[in-house]
Amino acid sequence: MRIISGKFKKRNLLSVPGNTSRPTTAFIREMIFSALHDVSSLTVLDLFAGSGSFGFEALSRNALSVSFVDSSEKAFKTIFSNIRLLNCSEDVIIHKKIVTNFLRSCQDKFDLIFMDPPYQKGLINDTISLIFERNLLAEDGVLIIECSEKDAISEYFNSYIVNEKHHGQTAIYFLKMKSSGD
Repeated sequence: MRIISGKFKKRNLLSVPGNTSRPTTAFIREMIFSALHDVSSLTVLDLFAGSGSFGFEALSRNALSVSFVDSSEKAFKTIFSNIRLLNCSEDVIIHKKIVTNFLRSCQDKFDLIFMDPPYQKGLINDTISLIFERNLLAEDGVLIIECSEKDAISEYFNSYIVNEKHHGQTAIYFLKMKSSGD
């Protein structure tokens, strides 16, 4: 797995060992970052981070900082190893927590939140709800969800979707908070 663009371009990342994690492919990452255009100076939250490939790609493209959240020991060790490989410890924070527990206690706001929960485990809607209830997106922030085409985002969130992309069995949704005038 490689970083696509930016200051870490072509640098290899380690994958989480075993088959408990499904890394975001280079093609999907490029599709997402092409839609975002510029992530420089943004604060990023990478939920269900796995190897951290999304967050490290954002750092490579000059994101200000990345917070990684994953409860898996294997993911935690892999992210930590990737931080050492890229020598970027000053720009990242790792939280070894269950995502919902992290979100319930988080006091920060993020410009970009990426979530890639395990497919077909029913985690999407509760996670979106917590992010919006806790007001964790900064003004004009974007929530990006990578999920299976078979996973269903509640119709309640349809009005928050500002863009979506599909590739094979993967769906990518871009959501924004409604402004007070909406």
